[in-house]
Amino acid sequence: MQNRPKNKDMELLAPAGGPEQLTAAVLCGADAVYFGAGNFNARRNAKNFSLDSLRETVAFCHLHGTKVHLTVNTLVFDRELDEAMETVRAACQAGVDALIVQDLGLVRLIRQAAPQMPVHASTQMSLHNADGVRLLEDFGYTRAVLAREMRAEEIETVCRQTGLEIEVFVHGALCMCLSGQCYFSAVAGERSGNRGLCAQPCRLPFYEKDPRQYGLSLKDMSLFSHLERLRQAGVCSLKIEGRMKRPEYVAAAVTAGRAALAGEKPDLEGLKAVFSRSGFTDGYFTGRMGAAMFGIRQKEDVTAASPALFKDLSRLYAKETGRVGVTAFVRIQPGEPVRLELRDEDGHAAAAQGEAPQPAVSKPTTEDMVRQQAGKLGGTPYHLDGAQIALAPGLAVPVSELNRLRREAVQALSVQREQPKEVPFCAAPAQLEKPAAPRPGGPPALWARLAHPRQLDRRLWQKVQRVILPLDQLVSMPATGMEEKLVAQLPPLLFDQDKMEEQLARCREKGVRYAMTGNLGGILPIRRAQMEAIGDFGLNLTNTQSLLRAKEMGLCAATLSIELPLADAAALPAVLPRGIFAYGRIPLMTVRNCPAAAQSGCRGCRGFRVMYDRRKNPFVVDCGGHRDGGRYTGAQVYNHLPVYLADRLPACQGLDFLTLYFTDESSAQAADILKEYESGGRRDGITRGLYFRRVR
Repeated sequence: MQNRPKNKDMELLAPAGGPEQLTAAVLCGADAVYFGAGNFNARRNAKNFSLDSLRETVAFCHLHGTKVHLTVNTLVFDRELDEAMETVRAACQAGVDALIVQDLGLVRLIRQAAPQMPVHASTQMSLHNADGVRLLEDFGYTRAVLAREMRAEEIETVCRQTGLEIEVFVHGALCMCLSGQCYFSAVAGERSGNRGLCAQPCRLPFYEKDPRQYGLSLKDMSLFSHLERLRQAGVCSLKIEGRMKRPEYVAAAVTAGRAALAGEKPDLEGLKAVFSRSGFTDGYFTGRMGAAMFGIRQKEDVTAASPALFKDLSRLYAKETGRVGVTAFVRIQPGEPVRLELRDEDGHAAAAQGEAPQPAVSKPTTEDMVRQQAGKLGGTPYHLDGAQIALAPGLAVPVSELNRLRREAVQALSVQREQPKEVPFCAAPAQLEKPAAPRPGGPPALWARLAHPRQLDRRLWQKVQRVILPLDQLVSMPATGMEEKLVAQLPPLLFDQDKMEEQLARCREKGVRYAMTGNLGGILPIRRAQMEAIGDFGLNLTNTQSLLRAKEMGLCAATLSIELPLADAAALPAVLPRGIFAYGRIPLMTVRNCPAAAQSGCRGCRGFRVMYDRRKNPFVVDCGGHRDGGRYTGAQVYNHLPVYLADRLPACQGLDFLTLYFTDESSAQAADILKEYESGGRRDGITRGLYFRRVR
């Protein structure tokens, strides 16, 4: 484990959806900015930046002492890896300070092509416990961006138990779903949040009883009042969300963040007027979840953002604020050229010199005069931190000469600061790697994932290769004599670490050899229990490189991303046994604040509730029967139509297994579905998911 110091001065990281937002962030005092360039960032609808302009953009930021984190945080298909790596090459040449990445395979290539480039694990990787972050330490990551759903104590635990830098979101929009686990937009309209084009269907009506409710729309978060606790925890970076927001929002949020970091009271009312959804929430951080966290844009939220307000905010970034500290070294000695040197806090130094000083006739130059002229840095990125002046008595240097020397030194220093510090990049051999693993000869094996043991019948036991059951169900299940087929499925959220590990140990004692997880944070606990780890679709494996990385992480098999077209899935090499979600209602969202519990409470709930969208389509909300509204193990919102491929089985050739994902089906219904996947079938009221659509 690395020895990460507790940071006294936390980084304030601001969004930059375009050039105006970038200027607002930099001139209002952001320590770092994050933005996208090219086609592989999670806000492709923002204005963003071109690869051609990247060098100039980074130079502007570095001139002002602001670091640049480039987002390359979408899932990538095999056919796109070369283009994605060209984005990485451009970032290295421009001197970007870090890359924010989601795709496991892309990071594998980056570590080979540019091992000196810092890589930050995107919040799209759904990291929310120490084991998930620890796993990434072994694979070259330098920072982890944690999930927004975490409580203060949970963040503290991760900081205490891991060596990576930890970044958390402190202000901005909250997705209902754990980032990286939302497939709602992709399934509803082929616009994938994991590929940067989320259409935000969660902001539309979604209800259990009252059609006027918005059961998937949360208020924006704001943790500016909790920065001291984050500092004490060891968090190194405070992230503001908002790459789709206007520059005045960025200016207001950065200004509020700077005030909070200085121990002052931030102007949250002004920030609320710029943009809010019925106010702000800190519900996840404080553990006060429930209905109070939900909100939408109301008329008063919109009208509060007046033209006068925006005009006032635009003044915050209308001129240079001189954030870069410099020290002046001035030497004025008889018979020597006058010399003025400026040194910045990053080790750059630039000097200018003129003619030798003349003996003073009436008014000699004083140290105060020199210091005053050296400090006239208005309209530049600099301010004077101090001056060391070697001035012999009785000499005179014209003020105009001192000003000229200062201007020349400033210009030379700026040229140095704008020079890119290129990161070495070489073509990665693995980019062309095509593992020659044998292809499966026969049809894919059938696996069955059940919500409860009562869905099991004799036919399922006999016909399927694997029977997957939720961990808490499997641990209390009587011995079957067929434990070699059983797989313990970890919950979608892994906050209750001690209970999970105890249940895994009990399953292993019963003879269960396999456990499945859709989150990186489940892999190490499974390995510690001396069980074989199987990856679920939540790991978002979409390319050959991600399969190679999954194998390196210790997986023995993996379910591919449900956003991967079926032809692409079947074409992936058999690096390890890989399959697909072949039947069932796709879990469109994994949530910590159960929308059904928030609207009506948990009373009388047996784990399944039905909610409706504006078209009255029914969506099952499942928290597995846990009386905590999903806050420790997660609740899932299922699609109203099941994926069905029993009449498309030839297209599945080349895969190792097909998982039939049963939710509220009876044992008889499950057996009927299994029979159709053995011999072919046809049904109405189904969907093909994304397997035959082109996900954008």
